[in-house]
Amino acid sequence: MFNYMFSVHPFCSTWRIIISKAKTITPRHLWRSDSCHTGPDVVLQPNKAKGAPNTQVTKTRKKLRSSCQPVLDHFDQQYSQELGDLWTPARAVLLDPHSWQYGVMLNRFTTVTNIKQTLQSKGFSTLLPQTEASTLCGDVPTVSNSISQDEKCPVLPPHCISKCPDDSHVQLVSSSHALTLPQSESSLRLPCSSLQCYIHPNPVCFPSQAHRPGQLKQYYLLNAASLLPVLALQVRDGEKVLDLCSAPGGKALAIMQCATPAFLCCNEPDPHRRDWLAKTLESFLPHSLTSRVIVSAQDGRCFGQSEEGAYDKVLVDAPCSNDRSWLYSSSGQQGEQRLKERARLPLLQAQLLRSALSAVRPGGVVVYSTCTLSSSENYAVVESVLNDCPEAEPEDLWEEIAVPLSNCFTFSPDHRGHEQTPHKPSLQSQYGVMSSYHHRLGILVVPQPRRTWGPMFLSRIRRRK
Repeated sequence: MFNYMFSVHPFCSTWRIIISKAKTITPRHLWRSDSCHTGPDVVLQPNKAKGAPNTQVTKTRKKLRSSCQPVLDHFDQQYSQELGDLWTPARAVLLDPHSWQYGVMLNRFTTVTNIKQTLQSKGFSTLLPQTEASTLCGDVPTVSNSISQDEKCPVLPPHCISKCPDDSHVQLVSSSHALTLPQSESSLRLPCSSLQCYIHPNPVCFPSQAHRPGQLKQYYLLNAASLLPVLALQVRDGEKVLDLCSAPGGKALAIMQCATPAFLCCNEPDPHRRDWLAKTLESFLPHSLTSRVIVSAQDGRCFGQSEEGAYDKVLVDAPCSNDRSWLYSSSGQQGEQRLKERARLPLLQAQLLRSALSAVRPGGVVVYSTCTLSSSENYAVVESVLNDCPEAEPEDLWEEIAVPLSNCFTFSPDHRGHEQTPHKPSLQSQYGVMSSYHHRLGILVVPQPRRTWGPMFLSRIRRRK
C-alpha cells in the first residue's frame, strides 16, 4: 500500500505500521495531545476485601484539578454568545469533573456475559437497541479473554434495549424551546447496532482494565458522545474504512464493534500517539484481524492524494481545542499558548476534511467530528469545505441521531455564534430553510447536568457520484 513497513514495539508486534514518504509538517503540539473521551476522573475501584466477589466495586475520587482562568475567561466570552442559555449549565459541568459520566463499551471479541450482568445490577442500561454482531466469511469469532489459546466462545446473544436512565419522555433542550417525544417513538427511529455501550444516570463507571500482553480487554471506558460519529458513519461488513486521525483508538474499536470491514486503516502521524493507538488495538482486537486492520503514519492532509477514492467510509476525528482538557491546562502560560494555537486549528481541520473527501470514493461518506464547542472549528470548517468542494453534499443528522438519542444527550438546536458568509444564502436556497441548513452542517452535543456527555460535534458529508 505504501513504500515502507516495520514492526511496532514488542507490546504490539502483531499490528502492522505503514509509513509513507509524505512528511508530517504540522507541529506536533497542534495535533491533539490528550484523549478527548477516555479516562474518568470519577471511577469505581475493585473491592479488595477478603472474600469479596471480583465484580464488586467501590467509589473513589481523584483529586480535583484547578481550572485555567485565561481559558475559562475565553470560553465565557465565546460560548455565552454561541450557546446562549446552554452555556451556564455546560460551564458548571465542565468545571466539575466529579459530575462527568462515562460509558462502558463492551468488546464483542471477548466473553462479556458476567460484565453485562454486573453493569445491569449496578443500574447501567444500554444506550442503543441491540442486534447480533455479524462476521465476514465466518473468520472473526468471539474469543475468550486469553488470545494465546484457541478456545472459542459462542457469539453474544441479542440483547434487548433497556430504558435510558431518565424520564419516560425525551427532550431536545434549547434556550428558547424544547421538543418532547415519547421514548418508544424515538427509539424506533434508531437502527439496531451490534455496538454495546452501557451508561449510568450518575457519574460512576467501572475501573479501567490494565494492558496485559496476550489478553484482550472486555470493555473500553469513554464519553458516550464519542460513539455518535461512528454511528453516523454507518459502517457495513466488507467496506474499506479509513480512520484519518485515529489515536488513541476508541473510535476504531467502536467501528470494529459495529461491523466487520474488509479493511480498516488507522492513521496517526505522531509517533507517541501512534504507539498508543497500536497498543489499544492489541488490547481489544484478536490476532485474526491483523490482516484487516493496519496502522499508518501519513500526514492526514496528504492522504487523499496518495489514496484517492480508495475508501467507502472515512472518519475525520480532527485535532481540536479539546475543551475538557484545555480548561485544565497546567498553567496560565500553557492556557494562553493553547488559545494562540486555537486560531490555527480551523485551517488544519479544513485540510484534513478535504483530504478525506479525496480519499473516499464517489458515493462514499465522510464523517467529521471534534470534541469542542467552538463554532469556528465545527460549523465554519464544514461550511468552508462545502463551499470549496462542489462534489460534497452534507446530510442531515438531526432526525437520524439527535431526535432518537435526545433522551440521553443534549443537542444544541442552532449555532447563533456562527457568522454569515457570502456563500451561505446559496447553500440555504439549495438545501431549504435555515433550520435544515444548520442541521446539514452538523449537530452538537452540549454537556448538561445529568447528561454530561460531550462536547461532541459531528457532520456527515457524502461525495457525489
